[in-house]
Amino acid sequence: MPVYFTTDHEWIAVDGDIAMIGITNYAQSALGDVVYVELPAVGKTFAKGDEAAVVESVKAASEVYAAVSGTVTEVNDALVDEPAKVNAAPETDGWFLKLKLADPAELDGLMSRSAYDDYCESL
Repeated sequence: MPVYFTTDHEWIAVDGDIAMIGITNYAQSALGDVVYVELPAVGKTFAKGDEAAVVESVKAASEVYAAVSGTVTEVNDALVDEPAKVNAAPETDGWFLKLKLADPAELDGLMSRSAYDDYCESL
């Protein structure tokens, strides 16, 4: 399953025409202890760059953006009761939502893991 990254510190794991989206370890580390997550409704449609979810920590609130256009097919309801999953496993069990891709070509502008790691080192 290919995984892509954004400069806003989101990751996107693609399986066929479904993209799972979450925040990176770098992002959760910068946020600190996550205490609240607001998820979108299933069926909601986003354009690339739209605010798709909100994550609040003891330090700050931050938006999670739709790195690609699509329609929400599933959300990680477990995060509502256990927002700390974002800290414990940001790039696995701490995922936020799944989108049915509207335009797979939008993935072309995203970074690979190595490019993202290089990007983070430059910050």
